[in-house]
Amino acid sequence: MTDMRQQGVPAVPAAGRRFRAYTAKHLDALAARAGLDASERLAVRAVATVLPFRTNDYVVENLIDWDAAPDDPIYRLVFPQSDMLPAADVQRMARLLARDAPAGEVTAAAHEVRTRLNPHPAGQLALNIPDLGDEPLPGVQHKYPETVLVFPKQAQTCHAYCTYCFRWAQFVDEPDLKIATADTDRVIEYLRRHREVSSVLITGGDPMIMSAEVLRRYIEPLFNQGLEHIESVRIGSKSLAYWPQRFVTDPDADDTLRLFEEIVASGRSLAFMAHFSHPRELESPLVAEAVRRIRDAGAVIRTQAPLIRSINDDPATWAAMWRAQVRMGMVPYYMFVERDTGPQDYFAVPLACGYGIFREAYQSVSGLGRTVRGPSMSATPGQALRGRHHRGGRGEGVRPAHDPGARPQPGRQAVLRPL
Repeated sequence: MTDMRQQGVPAVPAAGRRFRAYTAKHLDALAARAGLDASERLAVRAVATVLPFRTNDYVVENLIDWDAAPDDPIYRLVFPQSDMLPAADVQRMARLLARDAPAGEVTAAAHEVRTRLNPHPAGQLALNIPDLGDEPLPGVQHKYPETVLVFPKQAQTCHAYCTYCFRWAQFVDEPDLKIATADTDRVIEYLRRHREVSSVLITGGDPMIMSAEVLRRYIEPLFNQGLEHIESVRIGSKSLAYWPQRFVTDPDADDTLRLFEEIVASGRSLAFMAHFSHPRELESPLVAEAVRRIRDAGAVIRTQAPLIRSINDDPATWAAMWRAQVRMGMVPYYMFVERDTGPQDYFAVPLACGYGIFREAYQSVSGLGRTVRGPSMSATPGQALRGRHHRGGRGEGVRPAHDPGARPQPGRQAVLRPL
């Protein structure tokens, strides 16, 4: 890992600037920049009382094509749209904002709308939270026998929020909806008792919102004696797209990469699960430099994203993303289907259409890009991949990866694979 003090950084806008977030209080002015009139901006603000909004100056100044806004895909990726929620709900929230209703009244109305948006799909809170002894282990999910997800308390925000995010409930001011832990001792004890676990995924929110020092508190204990069965560490993050400075010019960028090196030196693999939703997110030289530095630290960068209507719902977009990722040394990994939560009806692509998009994009890339899997959808029984059985032409469908007669265990999910 090369210290940035000994190497020049690509000259790109915002490369040396400090992070600046934009939140709901900035929304009216930013929506005006997109050409929305007063009534349209009020409707957008109404949606933002229910669903979270956050972006930053790198996204605003470097990724969005303001000449094409509000139809620009990156604008739609981060800015609420007035028709993301049912019209009656938008009108109700807009009336409250227009008459400057008390904060408590607005909060109560927003909560009522959120409860109808299925904030935790596929039984996340009921089925996937494991027990340690006789007590639940909050902030941890154990869906599959070999993989445990850890949600650090300090990571339950992001550099910017995607409008389609299935974990939107992590970001609204409702503690009962959050999945989070700061109790690393209990997490480590759980892992020590469950030797079937070989992989730990640090997730959020976005773990890379944490400083290197705080991230270390969650990762370093994985090196402890008695955890030799942990073979891999994964970090799920959108930071390469929304704030690549995190790995290049941020004050603790070098410390973060040294921590990555320590994971690899411990004999474990490090998979950086990078979320890219559109090819434009890959174009900045700053992203290329961040990718190079992460790879130099020994990590493998695997890429994934959901298929989202009006943002990336065409084969050319996906093929361009996968080709760019392979060229930069990343490994295309998953195309997801939008989950049944939040404004899912607004963003969802019909499964048959999604399969066609995946197949056409897949066929237009080289073998190096065909590491990708999809379209993958999560549901209560597990994860499903839509595909075609190539041995005998039995048609399309899904089947369990294990014994066809197997049943999901309580607190687990079966994994589905193509027929």
